[in-house]
Amino acid sequence: MKLEIVQTGDPVLRQQGRWLNRADITSPQIKELIELMREAMREAPGVGLAAPQIGESIQLAVIEDRAEYLADLPAEQLAETQRSPVPFHVIINPKLTLVGNSSVEFYEGCLSVEGFMAAVDRALDVRVECLNENGEEVTINAHGWYARILQHEIDHLNGTLYIDRMKTRTFTTAENMFRFRSERK
Repeated sequence: MKLEIVQTGDPVLRQQGRWLNRADITSPQIKELIELMREAMREAPGVGLAAPQIGESIQLAVIEDRAEYLADLPAEQLAETQRSPVPFHVIINPKLTLVGNSSVEFYEGCLSVEGFMAAVDRALDVRVECLNENGEEVTINAHGWYARILQHEIDHLNGTLYIDRMKTRTFTTAENMFRFRSERK
């Protein structure tokens, strides 16, 4: 079974996802959903996928920033975005805390706003308290691009899209973003 990623305008993307209890989390249905979401995220390809993006209004997201995604990026871009590989993991019922006052603005895209990008100001450091795929409590302290991914996915779980936070005058097609990238630096 292949999951379809819903696009902006679908009401599920604007709903607060339902919290999952431990029985939900350990159910065969959720275990299967996690695997299908991992496949859909990798196929897209993306670095995160929240359940609302596949039509499920629940507090669950999968995240992975694979080394192969970073292989062709210039070292200066990796340093500027503070981006490094993030192993696959699941966040369920996350509580996000911004740590400190530092933020940074970078362009973001979204699998549910296909073909577009915009600059979004996000906290540089975050703490996320959540449950993992086994229903165990986990605390994640993230910095840089990983913190951005977490904020983006948790926004999805709360009915918010990056376009709600973007600098509106930076909204562009992904094609033009990469085409004119050198002029924006």
